[in-house]
Amino acid sequence: MSRIAEIAAALAGYDPKALRVDAVQAFLAQLAEPAVVTQVERLPLRDALGRVLAEDIVSPVSVPPHDNSAMDGFAFDGTLLDAAAGDAMLTLRVVGTALAGAAWRGTLEAGDAVKIMTGAVMPTGLDTVIPQEFCTVEGERVSFPAQALKRGDNRRFAGEDLMQGQPALRRGQIVTPAALGMVASLGLPMVPVLRRLRVAYFSTGDEILSLGELPREGAVYDSNRYTVFGLLTRLGCEVIDLGLVRDDPAALESALRRAAADADAIITSGGVSVGEADHTRAVMQRLGDMAFWRVAMRPGRPMAVGLIPAPDAQRGPAVLFGLPGNPVAVMVTFLAFVRPALLKMMGCNAACAAPPPLLRATSVDAIRKKPGRTEYQRGRVLAVAGALPEVRIAGNQGSGVLSSMVEANGLVVLHHDQASVAAGDAVDVMIFDGMV
Repeated sequence: MSRIAEIAAALAGYDPKALRVDAVQAFLAQLAEPAVVTQVERLPLRDALGRVLAEDIVSPVSVPPHDNSAMDGFAFDGTLLDAAAGDAMLTLRVVGTALAGAAWRGTLEAGDAVKIMTGAVMPTGLDTVIPQEFCTVEGERVSFPAQALKRGDNRRFAGEDLMQGQPALRRGQIVTPAALGMVASLGLPMVPVLRRLRVAYFSTGDEILSLGELPREGAVYDSNRYTVFGLLTRLGCEVIDLGLVRDDPAALESALRRAAADADAIITSGGVSVGEADHTRAVMQRLGDMAFWRVAMRPGRPMAVGLIPAPDAQRGPAVLFGLPGNPVAVMVTFLAFVRPALLKMMGCNAACAAPPPLLRATSVDAIRKKPGRTEYQRGRVLAVAGALPEVRIAGNQGSGVLSSMVEANGLVVLHHDQASVAAGDAVDVMIFDGMV
Protein backbone atom coordinates (compact mmCIF):
# COMPACT_ATOMS: atom_id res chain seq x y z
CA MET A 1 0.00 0.00 0.00
CA SER A 2 1.34 3.44 -0.91
CA ARG A 3 2.06 6.03 1.77
CA ILE A 4 -0.81 8.23 0.56
CA ALA A 5 -3.26 5.32 0.53
CA GLU A 6 -2.05 4.21 3.97
CA ILE A 7 -2.78 7.61 5.51
CA ALA A 8 -6.14 7.85 3.74
CA ALA A 9 -7.19 4.41 4.99
CA ALA A 10 -6.54 5.47 8.58
CA LEU A 11 -8.78 8.56 8.36
CA ALA A 12 -12.40 8.00 9.35
CA GLY A 13 -14.84 9.17 6.68
CA TYR A 14 -12.13 9.95 4.11
CA ASP A 15 -13.85 11.14 0.94
CA PRO A 16 -11.56 12.80 -1.63
CA LYS A 17 -14.58 14.31 -3.41
CA ALA A 18 -15.80 16.19 -0.31
CA LEU A 19 -13.00 16.33 2.24
CA ARG A 20 -13.50 18.36 5.41
CA VAL A 21 -10.85 20.92 6.38
CA ASP A 22 -10.05 19.10 9.63
CA ALA A 23 -9.51 15.86 7.68
CA VAL A 24 -7.06 17.61 5.35
CA GLN A 25 -5.17 18.97 8.33
CA ALA A 26 -5.02 15.52 9.95
CA PHE A 27 -3.85 13.94 6.68
CA LEU A 28 -1.05 16.47 6.19
CA ALA A 29 0.07 16.21 9.82
CA GLN A 30 0.76 12.51 9.20
CA LEU A 31 2.34 13.07 5.79
CA ALA A 32 4.77 15.59 7.28
CA GLU A 33 6.03 13.08 9.88
CA PRO A 34 8.86 12.53 10.53
CA ALA A 35 10.70 15.82 10.05
CA VAL A 36 12.55 16.03 6.74
CA VAL A 37 15.34 18.28 7.98
CA THR A 38 18.00 16.70 10.22
CA GLN A 39 21.28 18.40 9.26
CA VAL A 40 22.67 20.69 11.97
CA GLU A 41 24.42 24.04 11.49
CA ARG A 42 26.07 26.14 14.20
CA LEU A 43 25.48 29.81 13.56
CA PRO A 44 26.42 33.10 15.22
CA LEU A 45 23.52 34.19 17.40
CA ARG A 46 22.23 36.97 15.13
CA ASP A 47 22.19 34.67 12.11
CA ALA A 48 19.97 32.18 13.94
CA LEU A 49 16.85 34.40 13.91
CA GLY A 50 13.92 32.48 12.43
CA ARG A 51 15.73 29.15 12.40
CA VAL A 52 14.66 25.94 14.17
CA LEU A 53 16.75 24.81 17.14
CA ALA A 54 18.52 21.49 16.57
CA GLU A 55 19.23 20.87 20.25
CA ASP A 56 18.03 22.00 23.68
CA ILE A 57 19.82 25.13 24.88
CA VAL A 58 20.91 24.34 28.45
CA SER A 59 21.70 27.29 30.66
CA PRO A 60 25.37 27.39 31.70
CA VAL A 61 24.59 30.06 34.32
CA SER A 62 21.72 31.17 36.52
CA VAL A 63 19.78 34.19 35.29
CA PRO A 64 19.97 36.49 37.11
CA PRO A 65 23.24 35.30 38.70
CA HIS A 66 22.47 36.96 42.05
CA ASP A 67 19.62 38.42 44.08
CA ASN A 68 19.11 41.97 42.84
CA SER A 69 16.83 44.96 43.08
CA ALA A 70 13.88 45.33 40.71
CA MET A 71 13.61 49.06 41.48
CA ASP A 72 15.55 52.21 42.15
CA GLY A 73 14.95 52.73 45.88
CA PHE A 74 16.21 51.72 49.31
CA ALA A 75 17.04 48.16 50.40
CA PHE A 76 16.38 47.17 54.01
CA ASP A 77 15.64 44.22 56.30
CA GLY A 78 11.97 43.36 55.75
CA THR A 79 11.53 42.11 59.32
CA LEU A 80 11.32 45.76 60.32
CA LEU A 81 7.88 45.87 58.69
CA ASP A 82 6.58 43.32 61.19
CA ALA A 83 7.21 45.70 64.07
CA ALA A 84 5.59 48.71 62.38
CA ALA A 85 2.01 49.32 63.58
CA GLY A 86 -0.88 50.35 61.31
CA ASP A 87 -0.14 53.39 59.20
CA ALA A 88 3.16 54.14 60.93
CA MET A 89 6.08 55.71 59.09
CA LEU A 90 9.30 53.70 59.07
CA THR A 91 12.50 55.76 59.32
CA LEU A 92 15.88 54.20 58.53
CA ARG A 93 19.51 55.35 58.38
CA VAL A 94 21.05 55.32 54.88
CA VAL A 95 24.62 54.02 55.10
CA GLY A 96 25.64 53.69 51.45
CA THR A 97 24.70 53.23 47.82
CA ALA A 98 24.63 49.97 45.82
CA LEU A 99 25.15 50.46 42.09
CA ALA A 100 24.48 47.96 39.32
CA GLY A 101 27.57 46.02 38.30
CA ALA A 102 29.32 45.82 41.69
CA ALA A 103 28.37 44.39 45.09
CA TRP A 104 28.15 46.81 48.03
CA ARG A 105 30.67 45.77 50.72
CA GLY A 106 29.78 48.06 53.64
CA THR A 107 28.80 47.15 57.21
CA LEU A 108 25.16 47.13 58.34
CA GLU A 109 23.56 47.58 61.72
CA ALA A 110 19.93 47.12 62.76
CA GLY A 111 17.71 49.80 61.20
CA ASP A 112 20.13 50.59 58.35
CA ALA A 113 19.17 50.94 54.70
CA VAL A 114 21.19 51.10 51.49
CA LYS A 115 20.24 53.24 48.52
CA ILE A 116 20.07 50.82 45.60
CA MET A 117 19.78 51.02 41.81
CA THR A 118 17.78 48.67 39.57
CA GLY A 119 19.81 45.50 38.93
CA ALA A 120 22.26 46.07 41.78
CA VAL A 121 23.17 43.08 43.97
CA MET A 122 21.10 42.95 47.15
CA PRO A 123 23.42 43.57 50.14
CA THR A 124 23.73 40.61 52.51
CA GLY A 125 21.00 40.66 55.16
CA LEU A 126 18.63 42.93 53.18
CA ASP A 127 15.64 41.43 51.40
CA THR A 128 13.16 44.21 50.58
CA VAL A 129 13.27 47.39 48.43
CA ILE A 130 11.02 50.41 48.86
CA PRO A 131 10.72 52.38 45.57
CA GLN A 132 12.19 55.85 45.84
CA GLU A 133 8.90 57.54 44.87
CA PHE A 134 7.36 56.40 48.19
CA CYS A 135 10.22 57.87 50.24
CA THR A 136 11.04 61.11 51.95
CA VAL A 137 14.80 61.70 52.35
CA GLU A 138 16.26 64.09 54.89
CA GLY A 139 20.04 64.00 55.17
CA GLU A 140 21.04 60.41 56.05
CA ARG A 141 17.48 59.38 56.92
CA VAL A 142 14.79 57.90 54.68
CA SER A 143 11.13 57.61 55.75
CA PHE A 144 8.22 55.80 54.10
CA PRO A 145 4.79 54.37 55.10
CA ALA A 146 5.23 50.80 56.32
CA GLN A 147 1.98 49.64 54.69
CA ALA A 148 3.29 50.59 51.22
CA LEU A 149 4.86 47.15 50.77
CA LYS A 150 5.41 43.67 52.16
CA ARG A 151 8.57 41.85 53.10
CA GLY A 152 10.46 40.66 50.01
CA ASP A 153 8.87 43.15 47.62
CA ASN A 154 10.93 44.36 44.64
CA ARG A 155 13.64 41.74 45.09
CA ARG A 156 14.58 39.50 42.16
CA PHE A 157 16.03 36.14 43.16
CA ALA A 158 19.07 34.45 41.66
CA GLY A 159 17.89 32.00 39.01
CA GLU A 160 14.39 33.50 38.97
CA ASP A 161 14.44 33.49 35.16
CA LEU A 162 16.63 30.40 34.62
CA MET A 163 18.58 28.08 36.87
CA GLN A 164 21.96 26.79 35.81
CA GLY A 165 21.66 23.37 34.14
CA GLN A 166 18.01 23.79 33.14
CA PRO A 167 16.85 23.91 29.50
CA ALA A 168 16.34 27.51 28.44
CA LEU A 169 14.96 26.65 25.00
CA ARG A 170 13.80 23.33 23.61
CA ARG A 171 14.76 21.54 20.41
CA GLY A 172 12.25 22.30 17.70
CA GLN A 173 11.52 25.86 18.78
CA ILE A 174 11.90 28.69 16.29
CA VAL A 175 14.47 31.27 17.34
CA THR A 176 12.41 34.44 17.86
CA PRO A 177 13.67 37.91 18.82
CA ALA A 178 12.83 37.06 22.45
CA ALA A 179 14.83 33.82 22.14
CA LEU A 180 17.81 35.79 20.78
CA GLY A 181 17.75 37.84 23.97
CA MET A 182 17.38 34.71 26.10
CA VAL A 183 20.42 33.04 24.51
CA ALA A 184 22.43 36.27 24.78
CA SER A 185 21.61 36.45 28.50
CA LEU A 186 23.35 33.07 28.87
CA GLY A 187 26.52 34.35 27.23
CA LEU A 188 26.30 31.91 24.30
CA PRO A 189 27.63 33.28 20.98
CA MET A 190 26.71 30.28 18.77
CA VAL A 191 23.43 28.42 18.30
CA PRO A 192 22.80 24.90 16.88
CA VAL A 193 20.02 25.06 14.28
CA LEU A 194 18.60 22.83 11.58
CA ARG A 195 19.29 23.69 7.97
CA ARG A 196 16.55 25.54 6.13
CA LEU A 197 13.77 23.57 4.48
CA ARG A 198 14.16 23.82 0.70
CA VAL A 199 10.89 24.54 -1.10
CA ALA A 200 10.56 24.80 -4.89
CA TYR A 201 7.53 26.48 -6.42
CA PHE A 202 6.13 27.43 -9.79
CA SER A 203 2.95 28.70 -11.42
CA THR A 204 1.17 26.96 -14.28
CA GLY A 205 -1.05 28.12 -17.12
CA ASP A 206 -0.91 29.55 -20.64
CA GLU A 207 -2.99 32.53 -19.49
CA ILE A 208 -0.29 33.71 -17.07
CA LEU A 209 2.11 36.56 -17.92
CA SER A 210 5.53 37.00 -16.36
CA LEU A 211 6.43 40.46 -15.11
CA GLY A 212 7.80 42.56 -17.95
CA GLU A 213 5.72 40.89 -20.67
CA LEU A 214 3.31 43.04 -22.65
CA PRO A 215 -0.37 42.64 -21.74
CA ARG A 216 -2.54 40.51 -24.03
CA GLU A 217 -6.23 39.76 -24.18
CA GLY A 218 -7.35 37.08 -21.73
CA ALA A 219 -4.03 36.98 -19.87
CA VAL A 220 -3.16 38.04 -16.31
CA TYR A 221 0.14 38.73 -14.59
CA ASP A 222 1.52 36.03 -12.28
CA SER A 223 0.85 37.15 -8.71
CA ASN A 224 0.97 33.70 -7.12
CA ARG A 225 4.73 33.22 -7.39
CA TYR A 226 5.32 36.46 -5.50
CA THR A 227 2.73 35.68 -2.85
CA VAL A 228 4.17 32.18 -2.31
CA PHE A 229 7.69 33.65 -2.21
CA GLY A 230 6.61 36.01 0.56
CA LEU A 231 4.84 33.31 2.55
CA LEU A 232 7.81 30.94 2.33
CA THR A 233 10.35 33.64 3.13
CA ARG A 234 8.35 34.70 6.20
CA LEU A 235 8.41 31.05 7.25
CA GLY A 236 12.20 30.89 7.00
CA CYS A 237 12.43 28.47 4.06
CA GLU A 238 15.09 28.38 1.36
CA VAL A 239 13.03 29.23 -1.71
CA ILE A 240 13.66 27.89 -5.22
CA ASP A 241 11.67 29.80 -7.84
CA LEU A 242 11.16 27.65 -10.94
CA GLY A 243 9.19 30.37 -12.69
CA LEU A 244 6.18 29.96 -14.91
CA VAL A 245 5.45 26.59 -16.54
CA ARG A 246 3.14 26.45 -19.55
CA ASP A 247 0.29 23.96 -19.98
CA ASP A 248 2.55 21.45 -21.69
CA PRO A 249 3.02 17.95 -20.25
CA ALA A 250 6.73 17.73 -21.10
CA ALA A 251 7.45 21.12 -19.51
CA LEU A 252 5.43 20.24 -16.42
CA GLU A 253 7.21 16.89 -16.04
CA SER A 254 10.61 18.54 -16.41
CA ALA A 255 9.74 21.16 -13.75
CA LEU A 256 8.50 18.56 -11.28
CA ARG A 257 11.56 16.35 -11.78
CA ARG A 258 13.88 19.30 -11.27
CA ALA A 259 11.97 20.37 -8.17
CA ALA A 260 12.12 16.87 -6.67
CA ALA A 261 15.87 16.77 -7.28
CA ASP A 262 16.55 20.08 -5.52
CA ALA A 263 13.87 20.52 -2.87
CA ASP A 264 12.24 18.93 0.17
CA ALA A 265 8.80 20.24 -0.81
CA ILE A 266 7.14 21.52 -3.98
CA ILE A 267 4.30 24.03 -4.30
CA THR A 268 2.41 24.54 -7.54
CA SER A 269 -0.49 26.88 -8.23
CA GLY A 270 -3.13 26.06 -10.83
CA GLY A 271 -3.79 22.95 -12.89
CA VAL A 272 -5.21 20.63 -10.21
CA SER A 273 -8.86 20.80 -11.30
CA VAL A 274 -10.37 18.69 -14.09
CA GLY A 275 -10.28 21.15 -17.00
CA GLU A 276 -9.13 19.93 -20.43
CA ALA A 277 -5.98 22.07 -20.39
CA ASP A 278 -5.00 21.21 -16.82
CA HIS A 279 -2.17 18.78 -17.55
CA THR A 280 -0.57 19.17 -14.12
CA ARG A 281 -2.88 16.59 -12.57
CA ALA A 282 -2.04 13.88 -15.13
CA VAL A 283 1.70 14.52 -14.94
CA MET A 284 1.63 14.41 -11.14
CA GLN A 285 -0.18 11.09 -11.20
CA ARG A 286 2.37 9.62 -13.59
CA LEU A 287 5.39 10.81 -11.57
CA GLY A 288 4.36 10.23 -7.98
CA ASP A 289 2.09 8.91 -5.27
CA MET A 290 -0.76 11.43 -5.39
CA ALA A 291 -4.16 12.26 -3.94
CA PHE A 292 -6.54 14.77 -5.51
CA TRP A 293 -9.16 16.39 -3.37
CA ARG A 294 -12.23 18.53 -3.51
CA VAL A 295 -12.04 20.20 -0.12
CA ALA A 296 -15.27 21.37 1.50
CA MET A 297 -14.06 24.96 1.81
CA ARG A 298 -14.30 28.38 0.26
CA PRO A 299 -12.13 29.70 -1.29
CA GLY A 300 -9.85 26.86 -2.37
CA ARG A 301 -11.83 23.78 -3.36
CA PRO A 302 -9.40 21.82 -5.60
CA MET A 303 -6.14 20.64 -4.07
CA ALA A 304 -3.56 17.92 -4.62
CA VAL A 305 -1.00 16.41 -2.31
CA GLY A 306 1.55 13.70 -2.87
CA LEU A 307 5.11 12.45 -2.96
CA ILE A 308 7.43 12.88 -5.96
CA PRO A 309 10.50 10.57 -5.86
CA ALA A 310 13.91 12.25 -5.96
CA PRO A 311 16.35 11.02 -8.64
CA ASP A 312 18.93 10.51 -5.89
CA ALA A 313 18.02 7.30 -4.08
CA GLN A 314 19.73 8.62 -0.93
CA ARG A 315 17.08 11.32 -0.57
CA GLY A 316 13.47 10.83 0.35
CA PRO A 317 10.64 11.97 -1.92
CA ALA A 318 9.63 15.60 -2.13
CA VAL A 319 6.22 16.42 -0.66
CA LEU A 320 4.08 18.13 -3.27
CA PHE A 321 1.28 20.59 -2.57
CA GLY A 322 -0.83 21.38 -5.63
CA LEU A 323 -2.79 24.53 -4.82
CA PRO A 324 -5.66 26.18 -6.73
CA GLY A 325 -4.90 28.91 -9.23
CA ASN A 326 -6.96 31.78 -7.83
CA PRO A 327 -4.70 34.16 -5.85
CA VAL A 328 -6.72 34.32 -2.62
CA ALA A 329 -7.35 30.56 -2.70
CA VAL A 330 -3.57 30.05 -2.88
CA MET A 331 -3.05 32.13 0.26
CA VAL A 332 -5.93 30.55 2.21
CA THR A 333 -4.91 26.96 1.42
CA PHE A 334 -1.30 27.79 2.24
CA LEU A 335 -2.22 29.21 5.65
CA ALA A 336 -4.76 26.51 6.50
CA PHE A 337 -2.82 23.46 5.27
CA VAL A 338 0.65 23.98 3.84
CA ARG A 339 2.17 26.21 6.53
CA PRO A 340 1.56 23.78 9.45
CA ALA A 341 2.87 20.86 7.36
CA LEU A 342 6.03 22.74 6.36
CA LEU A 343 6.68 23.67 10.00
CA LYS A 344 6.63 19.96 10.92
CA MET A 345 8.93 19.16 8.01
CA MET A 346 11.30 21.90 9.18
CA GLY A 347 11.72 20.06 12.50
CA CYS A 348 9.46 22.24 14.63
CA ASN A 349 8.11 20.60 17.77
CA ALA A 350 4.37 20.07 18.28
CA ALA A 351 3.80 23.39 20.06
CA CYS A 352 5.73 25.34 17.43
CA ALA A 353 4.00 23.64 14.47
CA ALA A 354 0.48 23.99 15.89
CA PRO A 355 -1.95 26.12 13.87
CA PRO A 356 -2.16 29.71 15.11
CA PRO A 357 -4.74 30.23 17.87
CA LEU A 358 -8.02 31.72 16.73
CA LEU A 359 -9.03 35.09 18.12
CA ARG A 360 -12.63 35.55 19.23
CA ALA A 361 -14.18 38.74 17.83
CA THR A 362 -17.60 40.30 17.34
CA SER A 363 -18.74 40.42 13.73
CA VAL A 364 -19.94 43.88 12.70
CA ASP A 365 -21.50 42.39 9.57
CA ALA A 366 -24.09 39.71 8.92
CA ILE A 367 -22.46 36.85 6.97
CA ARG A 368 -24.47 34.34 4.93
CA LYS A 369 -23.32 30.72 5.13
CA LYS A 370 -24.74 27.22 4.79
CA PRO A 371 -23.43 24.35 6.92
CA GLY A 372 -21.35 21.78 5.06
CA ARG A 373 -18.12 23.61 4.28
CA THR A 374 -15.54 25.80 6.01
CA GLU A 375 -15.42 29.38 4.74
CA TYR A 376 -12.65 31.92 5.15
CA GLN A 377 -13.73 35.55 4.87
CA ARG A 378 -11.17 38.34 4.72
CA GLY A 379 -11.68 40.68 7.66
CA ARG A 380 -10.29 43.71 9.42
CA VAL A 381 -10.02 43.37 13.23
CA LEU A 382 -10.09 46.45 15.44
CA ALA A 383 -9.70 46.68 19.22
CA VAL A 384 -12.70 47.79 21.31
CA ALA A 385 -12.19 49.13 24.84
CA GLY A 386 -13.71 46.85 27.46
CA ALA A 387 -15.14 44.34 24.98
CA LEU A 388 -14.21 41.71 22.40
CA PRO A 389 -12.43 43.07 19.33
CA GLU A 390 -14.66 43.80 16.34
CA VAL A 391 -14.15 42.37 12.86
CA ARG A 392 -15.51 43.86 9.64
CA ILE A 393 -15.61 42.03 6.31
CA ALA A 394 -12.90 43.55 4.10
CA GLY A 395 -14.26 44.37 0.67
CA ASN A 396 -14.97 42.01 -2.23
CA GLN A 397 -14.62 38.37 -1.17
CA GLY A 398 -14.00 36.94 -4.65
CA SER A 399 -11.21 34.34 -4.77
CA GLY A 400 -9.31 36.39 -7.33
CA VAL A 401 -9.54 39.71 -5.46
CA LEU A 402 -6.21 40.46 -3.81
CA SER A 403 -7.08 44.04 -2.82
CA SER A 404 -9.33 42.80 0.01
CA MET A 405 -6.56 40.43 1.15
CA VAL A 406 -4.22 43.41 1.38
CA GLU A 407 -6.83 45.37 3.35
CA ALA A 408 -7.47 42.48 5.76
CA ASN A 409 -5.45 41.62 8.86
CA GLY A 410 -7.08 38.24 9.39
CA LEU A 411 -9.46 35.57 8.11
CA VAL A 412 -12.88 35.09 9.67
CA VAL A 413 -13.11 31.29 10.00
CA LEU A 414 -16.68 30.01 9.58
CA HIS A 415 -16.49 26.35 10.56
CA HIS A 416 -17.89 23.36 8.66
CA ASP A 417 -21.10 22.95 10.67
CA GLN A 418 -21.63 26.66 11.27
CA ALA A 419 -24.60 28.51 9.71
CA SER A 420 -25.09 32.19 8.91
CA VAL A 421 -23.73 34.82 11.28
CA ALA A 422 -25.81 37.76 12.47
CA ALA A 423 -24.30 41.14 13.14
CA GLY A 424 -23.15 41.13 16.76
CA ASP A 425 -22.39 37.39 16.85
CA ALA A 426 -18.96 36.20 18.00
CA VAL A 427 -16.77 34.55 15.36
CA ASP A 428 -13.26 33.04 15.16
CA VAL A 429 -10.50 34.96 13.37
CA MET A 430 -7.09 33.73 12.18
CA ILE A 431 -4.83 36.76 12.61
CA PHE A 432 -2.20 37.30 9.88
CA ASP A 433 0.51 38.82 12.09
CA GLY A 434 3.84 37.16 11.28
CA MET A 435 2.38 34.95 8.52
CA VAL A 436 1.33 37.16 5.59
